Amino acid sequence: MRTMTSEVLTGLSVLVLEDEPLWRRHLVASLERWGAEVTATDSVSGARKALGSANFDFALMDVNLPDGLGPDLLRDKSIPAHTGVVIMTAEGGISGAVEAIRLGALDYLTKPFEPEALALTLRRARSTQAGRRVAEQQRAESPGYFFGNALASLKTQIERILAADRRMETHLAPVLIEGETGTGKTSLARRIHREGPRVEGPWVEINCSAIPEHLAESELFGHEKGAFTDARTTRIGLFEAAHGGTLFLDELGSLSLPIQAKLLTVLEDHRIRRVGGSKNIAVDVRVIAATNQGLRQLVAQGSFRSDLLHRLDLFRLSIPPLRDRGADLLPLAASLMEGIAVRHRLPVRSISETGRRRLLGYGWPGNVRELAHELERALVFEDGEALNFDSLLGTGGGSPENPATVTSPGLGGAHAGMDSWWNPGFQFPEQGFDLEEAILQIIRAALEQSGGNVSAAGRRLGVSRDYLRYRLVPKPEQ
Repeated sequence: MRTMTSEVLTGLSVLVLEDEPLWRRHLVASLERWGAEVTATDSVSGARKALGSANFDFALMDVNLPDGLGPDLLRDKSIPAHTGVVIMTAEGGISGAVEAIRLGALDYLTKPFEPEALALTLRRARSTQAGRRVAEQQRAESPGYFFGNALASLKTQIERILAADRRMETHLAPVLIEGETGTGKTSLARRIHREGPRVEGPWVEINCSAIPEHLAESELFGHEKGAFTDARTTRIGLFEAAHGGTLFLDELGSLSLPIQAKLLTVLEDHRIRRVGGSKNIAVDVRVIAATNQGLRQLVAQGSFRSDLLHRLDLFRLSIPPLRDRGADLLPLAASLMEGIAVRHRLPVRSISETGRRRLLGYGWPGNVRELAHELERALVFEDGEALNFDSLLGTGGGSPENPATVTSPGLGGAHAGMDSWWNPGFQFPEQGFDLEEAILQIIRAALEQSGGNVSAAGRRLGVSRDYLRYRLVPKPEQ
C-alpha cells in the first residue's frame, strides 16, 4: 500500500549527514522504506565528497559533526540551490538550526523525533522547495514591475525608501502598501526587497487572512516545546526565520487585536518572545505590510489599533486601481504579455484595434491580476496574429460609448446574462446554462475574498487546494 510519504519520496535521492551510528541507520531505514535512494555519511568532509559526485533532492543534516558544522555546507555553497535541506538538532541546539534556516535550509527537527514527524517535515519541505522554484522561475521570467506615467510618484517614493534604507542599514523602518486586490502589492514588496540592502537576506511572506486565529501567534513568533497540546518540539516563528531580511505580512488587517499588540511591540523593541517562552529574542527584520482594506476605517470601527497604524505609516505606498490608470493600461498589457509568452513558450503578439477598445472599455475589478489572466487566456486560446480578447464581449468592453461594468470576463456570447445566476429569481436560459463557468465564478469569488490565496479559498469552499488548481487550469475547447 502506497503512503503519502512514499508518494513524496519515491525515486528521490537523499543525503543523510549524521555521526551517531544507530540514529543514522534508523534514518536510512525509514527513508529507504519510503522509496528514497539514500547516501549516508558521518562527517562534513564525507558530505562534501558526496555532494561533489552526485545530485541530491534533499539533504538531512545534523548540526554538530566531528569535523565541523553541518550548516557550513550551506554557508560555503557546497550544497546546490536545487537540494532542499532539513536540519536535525539536539534539544537545546536551536540556535544552530535557526542559523541554518537563515542560510537557506527549508526546515528543522529536534532530536529525537518519531518517523511521522520526519515524514511530515519532508512533505512540508518538498512543498516549500516547489514553491521556491516556481517563485524563482516567475522572477526570472518577469519583465519587472511596470510603473508607467500613472505610478511615477509611486516610483519616486520607492526610490526615497531605498535611499533611506541604505543610510539606516539595520532596523529598517516598516513599509505599508495599500491597494485593492490584484493591484500588485506583493510584486511591489518583492521589488523593495530585491533592490534594497537586504537582498541577500531571507524573504519570508505570509497571508495573514489564511492563518487560523488560534495559530497566528505561534506562526509569527514561534513556540517552545510543551507550550500547548501539539507543541511537541520547539519551533521558530516567521520573525526569526526572516532575521536579517524581510517579512511580508499580506492582508494585515485580518490580524486580531491581541496579535496586533504583539506586532507593535516587535516593531518598537525589535524583540520577540516565543509562545510558552520566558526570554526575549532579538530580531532585525524589515516588515512590509499590505492591505486591501482601509486601515483608518478599521481603526474607526475598533478592529485595528491606531498606534500600530501610526507605527506603520512612516513609509506608506498607495497603488491605484487599474481602472484609474487608463493611459498605462496598454503599455502594461504589453509588459505583462512578455512574461506570459516566455512562461508558455509562445510568441508575443500584437493587440488589434478591437482588442484595444475592449481592454480600455472594461472596468477591471480584479486589477492587474485579472488583466494578466485575460492576456494569458487570449495568448493560449485565440488564433490569428493579433489578439481580440473575445472573452470580454458583453462585459462592458467594446466601445467608448459602452461604459465599463465590473462583471467577470468570459461571460459574453453564449454566456451572456450568467452574471445574475446567483441572484434570487434567476431563470435558466433556454439555450443552456454554462455550469463550468458558474463553478469558475464561485472559485474566483472565493479567491478574491482570500486575497488570491488558493489554500484559504479552498477552506472557504470546503474543497482541497489541488481541486482548485485543477479547475483553474484552462481546458482546451471540445
